[in-house]
Amino acid sequence: MSATWFDHAIATVAPRMAARRVMARQAFETLTRGYDGAARGRRTEGWRAPGSSADTEIGVAGALLRDRMRDLVRNNPHAAKAVAVLVNNIIGAGIMPRAASGDDTLDRKVDALFERWTAECDADGQLDFYGLQTLICREMVEAGEVLVRRRLRRTSDGLPVPLQLQVLEADFLDATKSGVLGAGRLVQGIEFDPVGKRRAYWLHAEHPGDAYGALQNGLQSRPVPATEIAHVYEKQRTQARGVPWGAPVIRSLRDLDDYEVAELVRKKTEACVTAIVFGDDEAQQGIAPSVVDADGNRVEQFEPGLIAYARGGKDIRFNQPVATGGYGEYKRASLHTISAGFRVPYELMTGDLSQVNYSSIRAGLVEFRRQIDAVQWQLFIPMFCAPVWRWFTEAAWAAGQIPSPTVPVEWSPPKFEAVDPQKDAMANLLSIRSGTMTLAEVIAKQGRNPDAVLAEIAATNAKLDGLGLVLDSDPRRVTKTGSAQSSDPANDDPAADADNDPAQADQQD
Repeated sequence: MSATWFDHAIATVAPRMAARRVMARQAFETLTRGYDGAARGRRTEGWRAPGSSADTEIGVAGALLRDRMRDLVRNNPHAAKAVAVLVNNIIGAGIMPRAASGDDTLDRKVDALFERWTAECDADGQLDFYGLQTLICREMVEAGEVLVRRRLRRTSDGLPVPLQLQVLEADFLDATKSGVLGAGRLVQGIEFDPVGKRRAYWLHAEHPGDAYGALQNGLQSRPVPATEIAHVYEKQRTQARGVPWGAPVIRSLRDLDDYEVAELVRKKTEACVTAIVFGDDEAQQGIAPSVVDADGNRVEQFEPGLIAYARGGKDIRFNQPVATGGYGEYKRASLHTISAGFRVPYELMTGDLSQVNYSSIRAGLVEFRRQIDAVQWQLFIPMFCAPVWRWFTEAAWAAGQIPSPTVPVEWSPPKFEAVDPQKDAMANLLSIRSGTMTLAEVIAKQGRNPDAVLAEIAATNAKLDGLGLVLDSDPRRVTKTGSAQSSDPANDDPAADADNDPAQADQQD
């Protein structure tokens, strides 16, 4: 900052004092400058931004957010579709494991055992392992969190592995359990030891919202060791519990619902009054019209086609409903906001592809697929898949079915459907030929087990060799070994070829 005339005047008699004045003024202005978002004034009046912890905020609002989001998913088609899109892309047909101990014999044995166990893993006896993944992911997105409890079974139960999984909604956590507990602490039903490690989950015996459970003292809770629970939720801060993924747009969804209802009611009201009969002079124009039925009784409920009569009415004027402009633009803008809050592309949530072309939708899906990939590998696999695999191998080892309680594993998430399958296939082929990817990696990207696929290819080739069949470069032709005949006689018939090739037909003529 430049010195003022007063500073120059002081400097003539006291230069050191003038310098201190200039430096102090510069320091003051530095302190007053900063982030505009942190400024206080008329424009930021009413902006509440408390510095509370994530656990404090979730403890106050978590249950209400969960209940409201569930209500929206039940009754709002856009919320339901957003949740479905996320679940379908994160889970799809299922995130599949593959034993990777390096011992082919052990790996095949563990994979076969896991495949048999998946059909019996649900404690409710309804879903398989991949169906449970869909249910768990849906609860994670819709309610913000979900609990999976390990249930060890007896050998006499006849299960392939004496283990089952019980899915519990977040409501089973006793949120009233908070405070100091010995040397540790309780945070909304989760017990931590002195070093901050999860030690137990305080669970209700029955769902608190179930009337029968409440009558049976289901509101009492007891601790379950944390080693028996897989707690699946998205950590956006260092919080102990999660919130619904659609929390940023709960109000937007509700406002859009209210707006559509208001528009519908307005249109219905306009359609109810067909015409109004007015008086023949100015004195009667101000008289409120009354609607009467055929018997002259007053009707106080509008219905389509009714005619309102003013007292002494002799002139009739027909109602002309006013066209509403901007409805489509407002709804489209609202849905863009809602899709952004759910982190789902607008086109996937609404099915509206009118504003995109091939290039734009392909480019737009890249970021969404990167997000899904991060959720799979950084959230769902570590929080759910990895604990379940550990429980499975421990139970199988305890039952004497495998030689070790720990078996390394590789997970294969579902593949993303190609917008242009031919281009993607050629890109994979070039990657394999250039050495930047292996065949096993490409197969795993398709959501399949590379070992199983290669074994299936080998078995198919062996069967073809046993039948004496050779696949031609043209996939439409299969020839018998040692024979010049084709499986399709038309392909070997020159006349047939001539029919397909006009130039060749001219030469023959």
